[in-house]
Amino acid sequence: MGVSFELVWFDSLGAKSSCTLVKTPDISILIDPGVAIMQPSFPASLPEKLYWVAQARSAIKEAGRRADIIVISHYHYDHYFPRDIGFYSGKLLLAKNPNEFINDSQRARALDFYSKICEHFGKVELESLLKKRRKKRYGDPMRDLPIARNKDFGDYNERRRELLEKGMKWFRRRVENWNGNSEIPELKFDGIEVRYPEGKNFRFGKTKLRFTKPLFHGIEFSRVGWIFATIIEHGGEKLMHSSDVNGPIIEDYAELIIKENPDVLILDGPMTYMLGYLLNKTNLRRAIENAVRIVEETDTRLIVYDHHLPREARFKENTREVWEVAEKGGKRLLTAAEFLGEMPKVLVSRSETKV
Repeated sequence: MGVSFELVWFDSLGAKSSCTLVKTPDISILIDPGVAIMQPSFPASLPEKLYWVAQARSAIKEAGRRADIIVISHYHYDHYFPRDIGFYSGKLLLAKNPNEFINDSQRARALDFYSKICEHFGKVELESLLKKRRKKRYGDPMRDLPIARNKDFGDYNERRRELLEKGMKWFRRRVENWNGNSEIPELKFDGIEVRYPEGKNFRFGKTKLRFTKPLFHGIEFSRVGWIFATIIEHGGEKLMHSSDVNGPIIEDYAELIIKENPDVLILDGPMTYMLGYLLNKTNLRRAIENAVRIVEETDTRLIVYDHHLPREARFKENTREVWEVAEKGGKRLLTAAEFLGEMPKVLVSRSETKV
């Protein structure tokens, strides 16, 4: 046995999550154990939504009892439990670095989270452990995205240039904040260890855990912040969990996935339910083209295409090309619900409405 996995909870099951339990002969890793209720536009009643959230919490907590390691790719509530600190007892916690490549709201959430961890496990206040941070220089993040940087967007080029300039100004303000904030150190108490894994490799027996450097949560200079992706390898098998790359929208992130060429890919989709608001047609087109490339250019035997995507009933129509290319190429492209033999909840709701 190399790498096996369980899809603990995903959006297609009725509550926002991308929680995955991955097992190797050496270790069990629970990725992004969090859940949030569906948005008001989701076609289901409030009691149904609350029921699915309760189901998700129960399933995630049960999976947590079987995990040695917990991975938190960023501090959005559908990716971690901010208050149930006992959930992390006995675990190695590999969590997003709260000191850099983070927006202001997630920094505040991280401060609260690690304050609770210090109080619960160490009986100390986080304030007493904070360090003065040495100032660090950060270059233009677009230098790490040569494909996206050099892509011709035709009539959209001028607008894109303006947005990138605004984004760079926002980024510089974040750098000032990072350099001005106190540093939250990695933590170790009886019952828990916290490490920041971006860009690092870990080995447990014959199992390799690798983590990407910080990636934008969606588009370039996304105000939502940064995340990281997780790669787990054992016995010649590889699973990759994308976290929130939103499609991916950025071409270089698609290239990263293609080069990794995982056997199993847990891929979040574009936020089609936000089309016309946080997602425009240009970036939806990018996400579709990138997903098509991933389907066509990898040997991946299974792509779980979920999270963000099945939050509106026309998600397959809005990403039709991806599904058609997968079917034509004989690739297994499924939502988590479909992998588990169920219909996505958003489609169940639509079919019941039609009846």
